[in-house]
Amino acid sequence: MIPAYAPAVRKLIHEVADNIMMPRFQQLALDEIVEKMPGDLVTVIDRESEARLTEGLLAILPDSRVVGEEATAADPSLLDRIGEGVVWIVDPLDGTANYAEGKWPFAIMVALAIDGVTEAGFVYDPVKKRMCEAVAGVGAFVNGERITARSTGQPLPVGALPNRFLTDEERQDFERRMEGRFLPVPIPGCAGEQYPRLVLGENDVALFWRALPWDHAPGALFLTEAGGRIARFDGTPYRVDDRRTGLIAAASPALWDEAAKILVG
Repeated sequence: MIPAYAPAVRKLIHEVADNIMMPRFQQLALDEIVEKMPGDLVTVIDRESEARLTEGLLAILPDSRVVGEEATAADPSLLDRIGEGVVWIVDPLDGTANYAEGKWPFAIMVALAIDGVTEAGFVYDPVKKRMCEAVAGVGAFVNGERITARSTGQPLPVGALPNRFLTDEERQDFERRMEGRFLPVPIPGCAGEQYPRLVLGENDVALFWRALPWDHAPGALFLTEAGGRIARFDGTPYRVDDRRTGLIAAASPALWDEAAKILVG
């Protein structure tokens, strides 16, 4: 059954989108966008959204903790106990670079994990007003309608397969493995859009080099509950407290196996 807290979480996410995020979309001043580190932006909206989400989520489950992207940037030790107890995992603005440029896609993402296992996930697209939601053992839903992942049906798997974090040597090997075996498509720069693409029949496979929990906890559960698969390169199931890099996600277990055979060997 759907957890009793789910309606309150949806309401909170909609409130943040409507009152904080969308009124400032395409309205940010240059001094409201800064680099946390080279190539990694943060805006005033990230911080305001996370503050409101944190306040609201703690009110919904008072005995919980919140691990948010921006709070963790200030205090990395927050990740040390992410696998213990009842923890909300928050990405207050996934796709910050897109939002800062005044373009779609971007999303709000929230997950609830208990002892390192994701129990519920929420991925909200404020532009499309699309709420992707999942509950472990219950299923995946888009705006309240149950959904099952489907492939694109293309002759070759449609893959969002970035090579940004690879060395030149790794990139050459990667491209050699991919050649003629995937139909490559651009990545959206937003995990909150990439996971729905896998479920909705737009992409078959996605590769993620970084595996930060706020980027993947909600979407990974949504994909899995819809019938897809996500795992580490060695096939280990995804957990929020596993700090290794690298994930392969696919619209079905069979597509995952095919992709892993090509990409990992």
